[in-house]
This record gives sequence, C-alpha cells and structure tokens, in this order.
Amino acid sequence: MATSDNKTADTDEKIFIGKGNETAWLALALANRHGLVTGATGTGKTVSLQVMAEGFARAGVPVFAADIKGDLSGIAEVGEAKDFILKRAGEMGLNFQPDQFSTVFWDVFGEQGHPVRATVTEMGPLLLSRMLDLNDVQEGVLNVAFRVADENGLTLIDMKDLRSLLDAIAPAGGKKGLDAELDPYVEIRKAAQSYGNVSKATIGTIQRQLLVLENQGGTKFFGEPALLLKDFMKTDSDGRGFVNILVADKLMQNPRLYATFLLWMLSELFEELPEAGDLPKPKLVFFFDEAHLLFNDAPKALLDKIEQVVRLIRSKGVGVYFVTQNPIDVPDKVLAQLGNRVQHALRAFTPRDQKAVNAAAQTFRPNPKLDTARVIMELGKGEALVSFLEGGGTPTMVERVMIRPPTARIGPITPEERKTIMSKSPVKGKYDTAVDAESAYEMLLGRVAQTAAPAEGSGAGGGILGQIGSIVGTIFGTNTRRGRLTTGQVIARDVTRSVTNKVVGGIVADLGKSVGGSLGSSVGRALVRGALGGLLRR
Repeated sequence: MATSDNKTADTDEKIFIGKGNETAWLALALANRHGLVTGATGTGKTVSLQVMAEGFARAGVPVFAADIKGDLSGIAEVGEAKDFILKRAGEMGLNFQPDQFSTVFWDVFGEQGHPVRATVTEMGPLLLSRMLDLNDVQEGVLNVAFRVADENGLTLIDMKDLRSLLDAIAPAGGKKGLDAELDPYVEIRKAAQSYGNVSKATIGTIQRQLLVLENQGGTKFFGEPALLLKDFMKTDSDGRGFVNILVADKLMQNPRLYATFLLWMLSELFEELPEAGDLPKPKLVFFFDEAHLLFNDAPKALLDKIEQVVRLIRSKGVGVYFVTQNPIDVPDKVLAQLGNRVQHALRAFTPRDQKAVNAAAQTFRPNPKLDTARVIMELGKGEALVSFLEGGGTPTMVERVMIRPPTARIGPITPEERKTIMSKSPVKGKYDTAVDAESAYEMLLGRVAQTAAPAEGSGAGGGILGQIGSIVGTIFGTNTRRGRLTTGQVIARDVTRSVTNKVVGGIVADLGKSVGGSLGSSVGRALVRGALGGLLRR
C-alpha cells in the first residue's frame, strides 16, 4: 500500500495500524466493540496505544488515556523525522509527515494537569469501598451511611462530609435520658440502626481507612467543581478529537485509587450517555492502561458489575481498550467482549508465562500460515500479532505486522511545553480553583448549633413559644440537664412538650403545605444509584 502522506493512510472509515503480509486496518464503525493491547515490558505497547490514539483523534473521535510513565504526553508535540522512523515509514509506503494533536492534561493532584474531582455522593458506596479496601461488613455500613445521607438530603462532597456523617450514625454510647433526647443526631442514628447493626468499632475502622486514603493524597480527588465528562468529548477547530491525558505517574503510587478512579469514570460514561446504537465512529475511546489493577483482588460482585458495564457501554458509543502485560490478567467474561486485539511479544520464562502465551494464542482466530504461540515469543520490538473486527463483527485471521510509526513525538514533553499547552486549554480556569460549598459537614454542624442554643438557656430567644418554655422550665426545673428530675418535674416537662409540639407541629404542617413544589418533594427522597453505585443524575 502506498500513500502520499499520513492523512491518506487513514480513511473516513478505518485507521491504518500496521503492515505485514497484509495491511492491518481498525474499522471505526467497529471500534466501540472494545479491544486489548498486551505485551511484555519494552515491546512497544505505548507506541501502539499512541498510534491508535492518533488515528482516532484524526478521525474526529475524542480520546482518553492514562499516562503512567509520561511517554504518551509527546502526542501533543510535533514528531521528529528520525532515521528509524523514516525507514519504517518507507517500508510501509508512507511519506512521513510530522504531526501533533490537541491535548488536554488532567491530574488528580492538580500538579501537571487540570484537577480531576468527583463528589463522594457521585462515587457511591461500591466504588468507595473498593478504594478503601473494606470487607463485606464495613461495606454494608458504608451503604447504610449513603442511604441515610440520601434520605436526609445530606450532600457528601468531600472527605470531611463523609467523616461527619460516619460520626453522626455511630451509636451514641452511654447517653441516656435527657442527654439522649438532646442528642442532635438522634434521628440520624435511629435511621441508621433501622437498616442493621452499625457498631462503633466498624465506624472506627472505616475512619482509619479514610485516614490512609487522605495520607496518600486522596483528599484532593473529592470535592468541587466536579468533573463534567462532556469536557472529555470535544473536538478542536479542525474537527479532530481532543486527546485527554491523565497524568498518572504519582497516582500509580496508590494502585487501588488509580484503578477505582478510572472505573468511576467508566461507570459515569455508562450512566450519563444516552443509547446510541451502532454509530459510524465512537463518541469516545477510553484506554485503560495497567488494566490488571482493576481486576486484582476484586470481589466477584464487582467483577460482574464491571463485565456488565463493559458489555453494555458499547451501545452508548464508547470504545474501551484495556492495556496490560498478559491477557490472563483480564477475566474471561471481560476478555470475551474485546474484539480488537494487538498482541506484542511475551516471554515464556516461567510456567505462568507459558500459560499466558498459550492463552493469548488461543484468543486469536487461527491463521494456517502462522504458529501463533511460537510467533508471540519471537516478535521484535514494534512488531505485533493483530486481529481486528471486520464486516459483520467477526475477527480477521491473526496477522504478524509491524506497527506504523507515530506522527507526533515519541517520548515525554518538557515542563515548559506542558505549561504552554495548559495555558491554551479549552477548560482553563474551569476546574483549577476548588470550591467548598455547603454540604453534609455544615448541615450536621447546624444541627449541633440548633440543639445547643436552647440548652444553654437564652430567655430572649425562640419567640413567644421559646419565652413561655423558658419560664415554665425555670419554674419546674425542666430545662436543667444535670441531676435527676423529680416526679413533678417529669410531669411538667411532658405536659409542656406535648402542648408545644402540637402548636409547633401545626405551624410546620401549614408551612409544609405552603412551600410544596420541588423543595417539598425532594425532602426525604432517596436517590437512585446505578450499576456501580454512582449517583444517577438524569
């Protein structure tokens, strides 16, 4: 195949990936059937990922990819016509033309990209439990906490909101009698206990796990303004898709946070995007590097949910590509959904390695001209076994190909280049400053303040009812918290409360009727959560 430049190497319908005895094309219409890029360290996975990302962006498809080592950042700068690149391009009939792609950098820690944030409410109990490495009992208590928060309108935005909520649902301990009745969280504690046993020991364990997450920098992930996924799905002035790169070198120091964060993004796409059916090209392509971290030690229930999301997100127009060293890192149910395969070299030094080679060979459609298992171990750097979907969605026979050279820079950019790119970003200023809005922490503090004010005895406060209550309480001693009440004081207290509650109850009922509307209907309404526990915001 001979082409005059890089643009004509790709077409409106497919992307040129590499060439051997046959040319390897990735059909855009079938790119949302997901894919897998595997191979040992140093065999060329990152270059293959960059070639695919360039092809999608050139076709107007936005891309999201995690950059573990920093090498992928070079896609934002013009490529260099080095000798080995020109040689490979010439062998494939390409007239190499250096190129670059519109790029947006993101960083959970806000150091090398725009901050990426989510609220605790949006994350949901399932993924947060995974992030905190909670057992079944602890996950159950966290589910109770989220249920209580949803039903009481307690918005969980950041870590201090979640900590305050956990304190509020913890058993009150030794509080009895009047002290218990003056507890500002008594209703919340009762609501929590109605869903099952919530012990102080379990609450304490969750709090300690939150501390571990905070020490690892996870606090910066939770907050506002929260990420809007539509900002990932943009095209530039030339109609090319933006390449969104998550700077993940520091994030990878906490693999569980990294994996859960990407899984949250995937679940948000699944929940937010409408059904689209089979499109001429995807709305977004999502590359999940170091994919084995997603599945390591994951409970079966979570694996089932992941498999469901991967299977169904295709119809939302999203293609998911897992990048990992061994195909056996990916569970069979998920592996069965990955129709587009790029397999770089594997080395069979151990029995597990040999198993991985055989497993990789068996996942391809056989080619009578190739001994797939043997070739996998013989592949050189930049070579790969490739099988993409064609026609009615059937995989092509596996072919040995040389991956085409990227047109953008291979390797990382400099800090100065990154700074320049960020200064021109389409989301500049949108996420860079954190906002601390009123949420569960402030709401729960308000309950404490409301409870403490009358207990401290202000005779002039509370209107006429407050003044009457204060006078009666002073006469009978019912507004005193210390010591035991006499029988007369108990009777007086109960009579006073009964009369006051009836009067105040009537006023509140009338007020509730007059308010009505969306505010009245939202009070006490439980929110609906999606497949992976995230909040449905439709």
